[in-house]
Amino acid sequence: MKRIIKASILAALFASASSTAMAVERGGILHYGRYADSIFLDPVFADSNVDIWILTNLYDTLLLPTDDGKGVRPGLASAWQLSPDSKTVTLTLRDGLFFSDGSPITAEDVKWSLDRARKPGNGLWGPDVESIDTITIADPKTIVLALKHPDPAILASLTVYNTAVVPEKILEALPGANDEEKAKVFSRHPVVSGPFMLDSWSRGTVMKLVANPHYWQKGSDGKPLPYLDGIDFEIIPDDATRILKLQAGELDGAELIPFPRVAELQADPKLDLKLFPSTRTSYITVSVRPQLSVGSPNPLSNDKVRQALNFAVDKDALVQIVTHGIGTPTSSFLSSATALHVGKGAVFPFDLAKAKTLLTEAGYPNGFATSIFVLAGSQDENTIAAALQQMWAAIGVKLDIQQVDNATRVAHYNKGDFSMRVGFWTDDTPDPSEAASYMAYYPHIQSLHTGWKNDEVDRLFTQSQSEIDPVARAAEYAQIQKIYNATAPLIFLYETPYAVALRKPVKGFNQIPLGINIFVGVSLEK
Repeated sequence: MKRIIKASILAALFASASSTAMAVERGGILHYGRYADSIFLDPVFADSNVDIWILTNLYDTLLLPTDDGKGVRPGLASAWQLSPDSKTVTLTLRDGLFFSDGSPITAEDVKWSLDRARKPGNGLWGPDVESIDTITIADPKTIVLALKHPDPAILASLTVYNTAVVPEKILEALPGANDEEKAKVFSRHPVVSGPFMLDSWSRGTVMKLVANPHYWQKGSDGKPLPYLDGIDFEIIPDDATRILKLQAGELDGAELIPFPRVAELQADPKLDLKLFPSTRTSYITVSVRPQLSVGSPNPLSNDKVRQALNFAVDKDALVQIVTHGIGTPTSSFLSSATALHVGKGAVFPFDLAKAKTLLTEAGYPNGFATSIFVLAGSQDENTIAAALQQMWAAIGVKLDIQQVDNATRVAHYNKGDFSMRVGFWTDDTPDPSEAASYMAYYPHIQSLHTGWKNDEVDRLFTQSQSEIDPVARAAEYAQIQKIYNATAPLIFLYETPYAVALRKPVKGFNQIPLGINIFVGVSLEK
C-alpha cells in the first residue's frame, strides 16, 4: 500500500510541544544552567550531547521527531511520500522558509545539505543516510531521494541534526580546503534555519542565543516562534553551584539535576522539578583493547573479566544510592523505551560468588588495578564511581577514580585512550539503528571507541539496515542484543528519566525521550 502523508492531515495533527490554547507571554531572556559547554556548532561534524541538544535549537531538519520520540512529524518538509517498494522518498518543502540572515531556504540548499551529510568522511553520522543513492530536485518545492536499498530508518534519519539544512552559498564561499575546515569557520557564527541563532559565545562561560526573526513555525497566538527574545546558556559544571544559582533566582532552569536533590527541589514552592520520560541509560564504557596506552596488558580485554565486574555490581543498591530509587536496572544496551528493545531485569544480576569464579578463570584470582574517568563536579558520576570502587573491592579489583573536565575526557575517549569512563546514552532518532551503530557496530566508531568487535553483530546490523519486514528486523535486533549483552564493553547500570528544574514562571519547556531540549515554545510569565 502506498504510504502518503498529506500536508492537510499533518497540519491538523501537528502542534508544537509547547503550544497552548491560552495566550502566551512573549519576550524575555531565559537563563539556563548547563553542566558542560558545547564544542562545535556545525550539524555534520558535531557529535556529543553537549552539541546535539543545542544544535536542534539552531538548525531545522526536513522532519522532526514526535514528542514521544517514537515517530516523525513535519519540519521544513510539510509532507512526505514513501514509494510502494520503499526505495523512493518524496518530500514537499513548506512555503515561506528563510535562513536567519533573511535569505530563502531553497531546494538547492536542501540537496546540498543532504549531500554534505552523507559524504564519506564527513562526521560520524553519515552512515545514517548512506542508503541515499541520488537526490533530485523535481521542482522548487519537491525533493526526491532515490535509495540504494529499502531503508526502514530513513524517515527517522531525516530528523537527526546532521541532516539539518544549511546555506550552500555561504558555506561554499568560506575559506578551507575541505568541508570540515569550512565548517570550523562557519560554526563560529553560523547562519541557521532553526528558532534561535548564535549571538555570542564566551567558551566555558556563557553561550547567548537570540530569536531567529525569520523562523517558519507559528505560536499559539499566530505569530512566529520563538516566544523568547533569547537564551543565555550559562556553563556551570558543578551540580551544587548550578542548583544554588537556580534557587537564588540567578537561573531560570538547570539540567542534569542529581537525583539526591530531586525530592528537595520538588518541595521548593518556587521551582518546578520535572522528570521527563527518557531513553537515557547509564553505564561504564570499557576499553577492550589488548594493551593500555602505557603499553601494559589490559585485563579488561578479557570477556570473563568484564562479566565478573558486571556480576559484582549490585544494581538495585546502586539505583538507591545514586538515583534514590528513581532509576531501574538496564535490561539491554537498548533502553526499554527504544523500539525493538528486548530484555527483562538486570543484564547481569548481582552475584558476587560468580564474579569471583569468573575472575579466577580469567587468571586474576587476586584481582587487579584499573582506573575510571569521571566528570569533575558531577555528583552522580562521582557517587557511581565511589560505589563501584567499594563493590569491586570485594573481588580484589582496585579502582582509581580520575576526575577530569569534559573536554579532556572527550579527547581521551575519542582516541580510545582510557580504561573506563562513566557514560550515558540517549537516542537521537526514533529508531534503534542509531544506538546499535554507535554501541555495537564496530565499523562506525569501534563500538563507542572501546575496540569491541563481533563479526556476527556487524553482519546482523548491516542486514537490518535494509530489512523492511518488521518481524525479521525485530529478530535481528533480538540476536544483536543477545550477543552484545553477553560480552559487551559495558558495565550495565540503570536507566533514568531526565531531571530538569525550572523556576515557576518558565512555561512550555520539554525534553523529549530522545534527549532533545525543546526551547522553541518556552515562555516566561510576567
